[in-house]
Amino acid sequence: MGRLDGKIALITGIGGGMGRDAARRFAAEGARVVGCDLNPATLDETVQIVRAEGGEITGFGGVDLSDAQITAEWVDAAAAVYGGVDILYNNAGIQRFGPIDELSLDDWELNLRGELSIVFYAVRAAWKHLKQRGGVIVNIGSIAGTRGVEFMPQNVHGAAKAGVINLTQHLAVEGGPHGIRAVCISPGFIQTPATQFLVDNPPAELKATWDRIPLRRVGQTSDIVNAALFLSSDEATWITGVNLVVDGGGSVLG
Repeated sequence: MGRLDGKIALITGIGGGMGRDAARRFAAEGARVVGCDLNPATLDETVQIVRAEGGEITGFGGVDLSDAQITAEWVDAAAAVYGGVDILYNNAGIQRFGPIDELSLDDWELNLRGELSIVFYAVRAAWKHLKQRGGVIVNIGSIAGTRGVEFMPQNVHGAAKAGVINLTQHLAVEGGPHGIRAVCISPGFIQTPATQFLVDNPPAELKATWDRIPLRRVGQTSDIVNAALFLSSDEATWITGVNLVVDGGGSVLG
């Protein structure tokens, strides 16, 4: 018996990194996964991997979640595949970084849509499905949502993730009477294909941050997916509204 047997999990951004790992792990634990990604090619790769491993998955490629109407259409189509929604895992995101006096207004708006609005759109569309059977919303925040970051400017990223963290708390309050849980996971630095260049050649400020991590390593995608798996399972049925920091203990040192 898997920890998610019989559950229907909608996972965004499954084309690589944490999203691909989430699709694989959730399917391996018995969930029927419906995933989406903006990139059809990488999405198809994930679908093939999951099916080769014996998991049940359906993929939707070319889905632009920064568009509210497209998101609503995808959620309804995804819910129809297996007959409902038990888990909404908001993994996808689009980031822009730059100093406050150099970041363009377009980049500011793009980042807010790509990290905060993208979550709201998906939750709003899935709410009616979740109300029918209860379930859980898993959002991805960031330690940048609760503190400053030294090694690179993260002003709009931090602002957007702060919004995700607080939105999660309000969703927990609104969802409780319907049996809907809402949780947030805030990663520290995670090694992914998108961050590999920093691992290979870390700035001095970033290296200094890593050196202070009590558990003495950078995070892996599996560290976040493991947390999401627990929070999505029936082992966590009395956990809602939390922001779980997964950073090897780095934030306890300030």
